[in-house]
Amino acid sequence: MTRSILVTSALPYANGPIHLGHMLEHVQSDIFVRFQRMRGHKTYFVCADDTHGTGIMLNAEAEGTTPEAHIEVVAAAHRADFQDFLISYDCYHSTHSEENKALSETIYLRLKENNAIRKASVAQLYDEQKSLFLADRFVKGTCPKCGAPDQYGDNCDQCSATYAATDLIEPKSTLSGTTPVIRDSEHIFFKLSDETEFLKRWTSSGTLQEAVKNKIDEWLDDGLHDWDISRDAPYFGFEIPGEPGKYFYVWLDAPIGYMGSFRYLCDATPNLDFDEFWGPDSTAEVHHFIGKDIINFHTLFWPAMLNLSGFRTPTRVQVHGFITINGEKMSKSKGTFITARDYLEHLSPEYLRYYYASKLSNSVSDMDINLEDFQQKVNADLVGKVVNIASRCAGFIHKQFDSTLSQKVETPLFALISAKHEAIAELYEQCEYSKAMREIMALADQANQFIAEEAPWQLIKSDDTRERAHQVCSDGLNLFRLLIIYLKPVLPALAARAEAFLNVAPLSWQDHAGQLTGHRINPFNPLLARLEAKQVEALVSVPVEAANPATDREAADDSTDSAIIDIDTFNQVDLRIARVIAAKPVEGADKLLELTLDLGDHERRVFSGIKSAYQPDSLEGKLTVVVANLAPRKMKFGVSEGMVLAAGPGGADIFLISPDSGATPGMKVT
Repeated sequence: MTRSILVTSALPYANGPIHLGHMLEHVQSDIFVRFQRMRGHKTYFVCADDTHGTGIMLNAEAEGTTPEAHIEVVAAAHRADFQDFLISYDCYHSTHSEENKALSETIYLRLKENNAIRKASVAQLYDEQKSLFLADRFVKGTCPKCGAPDQYGDNCDQCSATYAATDLIEPKSTLSGTTPVIRDSEHIFFKLSDETEFLKRWTSSGTLQEAVKNKIDEWLDDGLHDWDISRDAPYFGFEIPGEPGKYFYVWLDAPIGYMGSFRYLCDATPNLDFDEFWGPDSTAEVHHFIGKDIINFHTLFWPAMLNLSGFRTPTRVQVHGFITINGEKMSKSKGTFITARDYLEHLSPEYLRYYYASKLSNSVSDMDINLEDFQQKVNADLVGKVVNIASRCAGFIHKQFDSTLSQKVETPLFALISAKHEAIAELYEQCEYSKAMREIMALADQANQFIAEEAPWQLIKSDDTRERAHQVCSDGLNLFRLLIIYLKPVLPALAARAEAFLNVAPLSWQDHAGQLTGHRINPFNPLLARLEAKQVEALVSVPVEAANPATDREAADDSTDSAIIDIDTFNQVDLRIARVIAAKPVEGADKLLELTLDLGDHERRVFSGIKSAYQPDSLEGKLTVVVANLAPRKMKFGVSEGMVLAAGPGGADIFLISPDSGATPGMKVT
C-alpha cells in the first residue's frame, strides 16, 4: 500500500553557517526520504531557516543591516550547502514568511478560544547597559539543580533540567558581561500543565524512542510548568494578535515553520492538500528528525499545541545525538570546527554521507568522527568492496564480449542477495542505518569472494573457459547492481553514475527482482575516487607555531646524507594492494614484463624488471604491492604508471612482494 509521508529536519538557526553537526541530521533524514521514495511512497521533505529572536536582531545590528537582509544572506548559504550535500528538500523555506505568520496566529487564537492561554506578571532579567530584556540564550550562570557552571538561562546541558533564567545562580549577561537586574513584565503563557494526561498518552503511543520516552516521563512525573510564549519589544518576530509590543517567542513559531514550509509547497504544487497531512483526521505520516537538545520543544510543547488547536500530532519524532571530531567537541582552535562548505571544498559529500550512515542507529548516543577511521572505512567499503566489483568485471565485458552481458544469471548469490531486500528495508525504516551498511558490506564481501574464486582473469585465457569468464563477469555486474540499489538512499550520486555505466533507468527498490541479461553496458569510468590522507588532513587546520631558525639550520646540516630520509618523506609514499590482471613480455626488452594491475577503482599498466624470475602466466591473479603515487615514467615501450615492489639479488632470485590473501585491490598498505 502506498503511504503518504511528510518528513522534516529541525530548522537551522539563521545566525551562522551549517557545520558537520547540523549535517548529521539532514543526511539522516534525507536517507530516510530517499529510501521511502525508492519504495514508491508519496514522500515530501521540507525544512526552513529559523529566523526569529533577539540573536538575529543583534547580529543584524552589528552588521549594520536589517534582520530581513541578514537572514536572506544566511538562507542562501544554507540552501547551497544542503543542495551540494545532496539533501533532497522539496521546499526549504523561512519562518519569517506569510505562511508561517498566518499559521502561528491561527494556532494561537485557537489555543485562546480553548482556554489554553493565560497572562501573568513575570520577573525577568534585564540588561541595563543594553536596555533589553534578556532572552534565555543571553544569560549564563550556575545550574540551580546540579550546580554545573556556565549554563544557559532555560536548560542545563549537564543534567537536562529546565528552569527560569531568574533561577540561575550568579547570572551574567552574555551581551555586556554585567549582572542583570530583575524587572516585572506581563507575559502570555500556554497552559502546558493542563495537558499532562494527554502527553502521557501521546508519548506512550510508540512515537518516541525508548530513551527519549524515559526522559520525557521524568519531566511529566516532576510536573509540567506553563510555557511562556511571549517576548517584549524590541524583538524580531511576529507580533501577537491583540497584544501590542508583545511578540511570539521564537520557539512557538519555529516548529510551526514545518507547517508553513509545507503550506508554501502545497500552494505551489497542484493537487497537494495541506489538510491531508495536517488535518485532525489525517491518515498521512509526519516524521520529525531532531537533535536531543530540543526534545522538550518537540515532544511536549509541540504536540500539546497541535492537539488543542485542531491539528494532527506527529507520527514519529526521531532523535539523534551530537557529534565529536576525534573524540572531542568541535573546536575552532584545534581546526575541528568544520563547516559544510569547508568540507565540500576538499571532499565529496558522499564520503561523509556513507560514514554517517555507517555510524547512525536508532539511538540518541553521540557519534564520533574519527578522521583516520573515516578514510579507512570509505576506502575499504566503497572503493575496495562495492566499486571494486564493477572495476574487476567491466574490463572483460568491454574488451572480450562486445560490452554485452550473458543471456542469463547463474550464480546462486543473486537470489541470496536479492532476498535480503526486505531485511535491509526494515533497517532503513527503523533508522538502523549502521546495521544496514554492515549487512550490505557483508553481501559485497560475498560477491568479491565469488569473483576471486572464479578468477575470470584465468578463465579468459582458454577457449574452453572463455564463456565461463563471460558468465562470471556478467553475474558480478548483476550483483553490483543489487548492491547499488541497497546503497542508493545513502549514495545517490554514486548510484546515478552506476546507472549510467550499467545503461539502466533510475533504480527503484522493486528492481531487486530484475536481472540484466543480454544487456549492453556503457564504458566503465572510475565511479568513486579513493580518499587520500592528505585530503582528510586538509580539513583540519591547526595553527602551527613559528619555527625556530636555529633548529631549522641544524636540521639542514644533519640532512646532507642523501641516503637518509625522514618519516614525513616516507609517509608520502602511497603503497596499495594490486591484483595482476594480465602479464606479458615486452617486445624488445630483456628484463621487462608488462603488467596490467587492478587497483580496485581503476586499472594501470606497469613495466617491471622481473622477467628473469617469473613466467607471465604465473603472475595473473596474484596480489602484489604497488607504489601508487609514483609519477608516470615514459619509456620507449610506453608509459609505466607506478612500480611494483620486489626483493632479491637478481636473476631468478627476484621475489614479488605478495600480501596475504585477505587483502583486496586498492587497499592501502600501512
